Amino acid sequence: MSQQPRPHYTDKTSTQTLREGLEEYYALNPNITDSRGLPPDFAKILLAHDVSHIIYGCDTGMYDELKILPLTWWTSNYKFRDHLNTIKDPTISPAIRVMYDDLIKEHGVLWLYASIFVVLPQLFPELISMWLKSRQRSQLVPFLDFESLLDRSLLDIRQEFDLLPFIK
Repeated sequence: MSQQPRPHYTDKTSTQTLREGLEEYYALNPNITDSRGLPPDFAKILLAHDVSHIIYGCDTGMYDELKILPLTWWTSNYKFRDHLNTIKDPTISPAIRVMYDDLIKEHGVLWLYASIFVVLPQLFPELISMWLKSRQRSQLVPFLDFESLLDRSLLDIRQEFDLLPFIK
C-alpha cells in the first residue's frame, strides 16, 4: 500500500460510513480475499477482521497488521481467549489461514517473517501505550456483530467507542 496515498478510512476524522470504508478497503486491496462472497460461518471472522481495519483506521502494511489484533483484544468484545477459541474451531480456523495466505501470496513468506522481525520492535512502544490507554474501557466495539455500525460514520463510531486516541 505504500505506493498509493493513504486510504480515506485511515483518516482519524473520516466521515465515510463504515460500509463506504469497507468498499474502499476492498477496492484498494484486490489481493485480499473478499469475505462477502464466502459461506457465512467461514466468512464471519474474515469480515470482522476487515471491518476492524476500517474502524481502527489501519491499512494493510505490516505495522498495522501487527497492531490491529491486540488493539481489537483490548478495545472490543473479542478478547484473546476468543481468538484462541477461534484458532481451535475447525469451522472458523481455516478463515484465519486465508488471511495469512493472502499476505504470503502478495509478498512471500520471507517478507512476512522478516517484516515481523523488523516492525515489531518499532511497534512495541505503541503497544504499551495502547494497552495503558485501553484499561478500564466502558464501551467495547462489537467485533462479530458490527452490522448495526455499517451505515454510521467512522468518526461517530470512533468517538462513541473512544478510539480516536489509538488512530494516528
